[in-house]
Amino acid sequence: MRDGEISDAAWAVMVPLLPPAGRARGRWRDHRQVLEGIVFKFRTGLPWRDLPDRFGPWQTVHGRFARWAADGTFDRLLAAAQGRAEVDWLVAIDSTTVRAHQHTAAKGGLRNADWDAPAAG
Repeated sequence: MRDGEISDAAWAVMVPLLPPAGRARGRWRDHRQVLEGIVFKFRTGLPWRDLPDRFGPWQTVHGRFARWAADGTFDRLLAAAQGRAEVDWLVAIDSTTVRAHQHTAAKGGLRNADWDAPAAG
């Protein structure tokens, strides 16, 4: 299986949750091919324009991603995945790591005595 390919088992779960394929005129790009392109894009971090040709035109992949994000398709896919998983879903945010600019550091650092010193006043 190539990077970005969706397994047949996962695809069988996703198909009923996707919008109906087709449009009035012209050919409709296969949902599986486009979804694999979306997965590939986010897994690799490539810009949309650099997607390999095997996923179809990048404009098609990006357009379908934007449409599915707006119409709730990805919300339905996530809910289905979470419902099938035998895991308790708990999200926690840890704010103990905070980045600061290098100039916010004290010159020479802080000594232990600086922490324990009584407040002036």
